[in-house]
Amino acid sequence: MSHHPIDQEMWETLAEEPEFRALTSQRRRFVIPATIFFIVYYLTLPLSIAIAPQFMSRQWGALSIAYWFALSQFAMAWLLMAAYVIRARKFDLAAAKLRHREMHEIRG
Repeated sequence: MSHHPIDQEMWETLAEEPEFRALTSQRRRFVIPATIFFIVYYLTLPLSIAIAPQFMSRQWGALSIAYWFALSQFAMAWLLMAAYVIRARKFDLAAAKLRHREMHEIRG
């Protein structure tokens, strides 16, 4: 699909479309909670170490709980990225349909 510039009037027309609003709303409902979850999960480690250093320094297997939690952040980031990629494919498909419709129906 080629990219065509869109002027302000066309943009406003597209922005008022219910499908466009639904798409941006769906994207927002995924991205905002995912971002909040990521930040909270990321900050939990330094806060836990500051608040409960004895607990976080306990050994669990070969590593301390703090190390296990730090390693879990890698897994969490990959899972969150995978969830976003799966959702982004749906967002991209919906955006392509809107773009196609915009090119053929709104522009005429």
